[in-house]
Amino acid sequence: MNTPLARTLVVALLAIGLGGPSGATPHTPTDDQTVVATLPGTTAARRQARQLARQVHALGTSPAALPAALQLARAAIDRFRRDGDPREIGVARAALTPWWTQAAPPPAVRLLRASILQTQHDFGPALTDLDALIASPQAPLPLQAQAELIRLALLQAQGRLEDARLGCERLGSARYATLGDSVQLPAAVCAAELASLMGDEGRGARELAALAAKVTPQSDPGTAAWLALVQGELAERRGDPAALGLFERALQLQPEAYTRASLADWLLDRQRHAEVLRLSDIPLEDLPDSLLLRRAIALKRLGDPRAAAAADLLGQRLDATRERGDTTHRREQARYLLELRGQPQAALPLALANWAVQKEPADARLLLDCANAAGQPQAARDVLRHLRVYHRRDVRLTAALAAPAPTPAPVPER
Repeated sequence: MNTPLARTLVVALLAIGLGGPSGATPHTPTDDQTVVATLPGTTAARRQARQLARQVHALGTSPAALPAALQLARAAIDRFRRDGDPREIGVARAALTPWWTQAAPPPAVRLLRASILQTQHDFGPALTDLDALIASPQAPLPLQAQAELIRLALLQAQGRLEDARLGCERLGSARYATLGDSVQLPAAVCAAELASLMGDEGRGARELAALAAKVTPQSDPGTAAWLALVQGELAERRGDPAALGLFERALQLQPEAYTRASLADWLLDRQRHAEVLRLSDIPLEDLPDSLLLRRAIALKRLGDPRAAAAADLLGQRLDATRERGDTTHRREQARYLLELRGQPQAALPLALANWAVQKEPADARLLLDCANAAGQPQAARDVLRHLRVYHRRDVRLTAALAAPAPTPAPVPER
């Protein structure tokens, strides 16, 4: 699953310079045969995956293999961020197999293990690893700063906004000052985003705009894209139409699955379904679950006969993840049942289970929509409590609170 956690995770892994190349330097192919990118499901991507699997197997348990294992794990996490393919997390974990169960693995392994655990929603063990890294005198300061950034993303996803705010203050303190803008800039972005999520949208918008003015796409396209995305999400919560341009800018700078899904949601909310189809116009089998879901919704709302095939494929994928015991797709499963199958009663328990784990604005909206459509608005009372505690405002949530969402008509089973 690709989430804001994945977005912030990559900033943490790359900004400080220990996660490998950030992609800030453009690459110009030398001839027409040079492969500059591959899409999931293509022959080249499958060949690359087989080669990677052989490399992972060859690593064995030798401690001398650690640098190669770290490189493979980081590359897999980066592909997960880009493509939204959860299998990449399995590749990353496999690369770290020799050290995975160690109580005190090397600091770099511990950081990546925490990253993988939080992606799998094992938040407790992930926090244990991150806290141990931050407190360890043996861990290099840049690694500790990376751990702080990932910890902030995790706390924010859990809805522990006050804890995250305190973490932002620590990251911006003199302890990490020697690392310069590579830490101070992400810390400032996190602080501004948290301010906007805790009721001070004006301050958050001003601070994000000031930070964005300091970063040029030429010098750091990854950070510029991240800033545009965070600004776009804030604009969307405020009902500001500038969100569209910000999402488009982020997507142009860094075409990631999470950003594409965010733009698709903005378009779906405005009934711009044909644009969602153009945004996801590659073969269905090559679409990550997040984009397949949004494409299926757009096709269904347009009355397109291709909607059934897209919904069926998504259902098969979600069934497979559930059979594996993977619970990280509850958000997608609930939305699939609500919007594509017209089964709000079945969607509501999944939305509640998802809310118990993560409390992003999208999770709040999903639970409100499912509770209203199921005729059980009281089921979303914890969302209302959360909004009151943090003075959180979001025009999408206001609309969901004002009127129950209509129950979608089911797509016929095939």
